[in-house]
Amino acid sequence: MTRRQITLYNHSREKEAFFIATENMKNLFSKSLSKKKLAIISASLLVFVGVLGIFLYEGTKKTVALTLDGQEKTVKTHADTIQELFEELEISLGEEDYLSLAATSKVENNLEIEWKPAKQVQLVEDEKSKTYWTASDTVKEFLEEKDIALKEHDKISPTPDTEIEQDLKIDIQRAFTVKVVVGGKEQKEWSTSTTVADFLSQQGIELKDMDRVEPALTEPVTSDTLVKVIRVEKVTDVVEEPIKFATVTKNDGSLEKGQQKVVSNGQEGLVEKKYEVIMEDGKEVSRELISETKVKDKQDKVVAMGTKEIAQQVSRSAPSKSANTQAKAASSSGGKEFYVNSTAYTANCNGCSGVTATGINLKANPNAKVIAVDPSVIPLGSKVYVEGYGYATAADTGSAINGNKIDVFFPSKSQAYRWGNKRVKIQVVN
Repeated sequence: MTRRQITLYNHSREKEAFFIATENMKNLFSKSLSKKKLAIISASLLVFVGVLGIFLYEGTKKTVALTLDGQEKTVKTHADTIQELFEELEISLGEEDYLSLAATSKVENNLEIEWKPAKQVQLVEDEKSKTYWTASDTVKEFLEEKDIALKEHDKISPTPDTEIEQDLKIDIQRAFTVKVVVGGKEQKEWSTSTTVADFLSQQGIELKDMDRVEPALTEPVTSDTLVKVIRVEKVTDVVEEPIKFATVTKNDGSLEKGQQKVVSNGQEGLVEKKYEVIMEDGKEVSRELISETKVKDKQDKVVAMGTKEIAQQVSRSAPSKSANTQAKAASSSGGKEFYVNSTAYTANCNGCSGVTATGINLKANPNAKVIAVDPSVIPLGSKVYVEGYGYATAADTGSAINGNKIDVFFPSKSQAYRWGNKRVKIQVVN
């Protein structure tokens, strides 16, 4: 039934009561005025006056349409203001309640009023709690009412379209940027997380068993935190490495002394090595040999060294001026003299780099006079006179050069072969 139908219905009932009272009066006056009838007339008159008073009292009331906390209600009232009307209804108005009109507004006929009681809400923002009273319907309306703005990456619970209920708790987590390095690549991400583990989960960054994270997963995350995820992996590396052959010399009486002949060429062997390699962010940090398998044996080079002595014709001519000069210089230097076993080498020997222990590039200086020595016998850098070779610099070393042994440098293999392996006298000049 609408408000207009309710009003017409009330007026119809009032008219009907008045008509009945009037008819009763007419009937009474049409009969004889006996005492008994006078009593009845008096009673009827009193009823008439009472009904008329009720009619007049009710007729002066104002009809008001109320919506009270979502429930619609129509009332009649003699209240002058909305405040008085709510006092009649025994409803206490709070300061935070929603009222569509001011409480001091005059009550008029057919007035429409909406009232919603305020509810208590607890707002937690970045772990700081505050209590509010609000008559808003949803969380979104509450935030707008309190002028609380949300940024794109902020998180709120419950959702903005949630209806406000008494003692509702609203949690807002403000987002901040965090610098993160994953696998060596740096980036910035928004976060509302409280720990490193939460942050990685929020960003969808998965960790493998061997990965390392700095700082620890339980550490809190702030805008100053640098999160590093080091990708660690273990791989197996299989490589083939050559086995260097050695040069073996054998005395051969059929060859003249000083002559050499290659009996068999050397061949490198081959070994397969399996390594366990640890990689961090794609870079090798450690390597451990876990197995070694020989694929091919090496074959040493065999060189025949001539030992056949040939009678030499004694030259009557005087030694050359150069030889005399060097011999005299070595003799007059007063240096240490002693015999050593000597061999010869070139810059192009198997496994040679061509650079001496003291940094001389023999490939770039093929005419350099250099010998390899044991530094504990002949200090590196010493000037040495070698019988049959001349002045040389002790500028190189070798794993096979130990004690009283030297290795004489020649620019070509043929010269080195001619020198062979022989015992010579040397003098350390300085």
